Amino acid sequence: MTTERHLLLLGGMMCDQRVWKHQLQELAGGFDSIQVADLTGSDSIQRLAASALAAAPDRFVLAGLSLGGIVAFECFRQAPGRITHLVLLDTNPFAEKPERQALRDPEIRRAVSGELREMMVDGFKPAYLGSRCRDDQAMLGEILDMAMDLGPGVFARQSVALRDRPDSSATLDRIQCPTAVVCGAEDVLCPLAYHQFMAAHIPSASLTALEGCGHLAPLESPGEVNRIILELSEKPSESTYETKH
Repeated sequence: MTTERHLLLLGGMMCDQRVWKHQLQELAGGFDSIQVADLTGSDSIQRLAASALAAAPDRFVLAGLSLGGIVAFECFRQAPGRITHLVLLDTNPFAEKPERQALRDPEIRRAVSGELREMMVDGFKPAYLGSRCRDDQAMLGEILDMAMDLGPGVFARQSVALRDRPDSSATLDRIQCPTAVVCGAEDVLCPLAYHQFMAAHIPSASLTALEGCGHLAPLESPGEVNRIILELSEKPSESTYETKH
């Protein structure tokens, strides 16, 4: 009997399907379906996860980038048996620090008052990419286009979701499915230490730090990310799930 393989992708803050363009193009032959979840409609990590799960296949490989990794932890809490394999990319298992929380409301006010483009150009874009892609104007332009197309309302909702997110560090040792922890070695937003912590606490997790790569590994290092997803998905998984009719 042939077992279908499905891949669910959860993107980062102010990212749409374009952040996964290499995976959508190059992994299509390895999966029966690839789906990018919509993480724009709520200001709650719990509701974002519930929405992603409601639209997902019964069982799937789950890959989450940044905000998407945070949502992936909540997906695991809500439906652990449905996730056969897990890829955590450039993400953060911890609750937001108070000093960072304090910056969220001023950022939201700036975004909704018309300063989103300025914020992305001056503050966010320089921190996203590692040395290998930092001067790639096409990639920088695509990052800006994604943010501007999504707009200030999405920025506000995702900012609140991140500000109020639960701490997922206690969830890590419950993750039993095959797991790959991946980060850019030059990621300043979610540094290597976060990923070392996750890999140390998730049973049998692997850790890969991508040289010259920053916060957006699926765009910056697509070949390596694609290889990791494919190789992980081929590992046997003991996760079980019974479809409810």
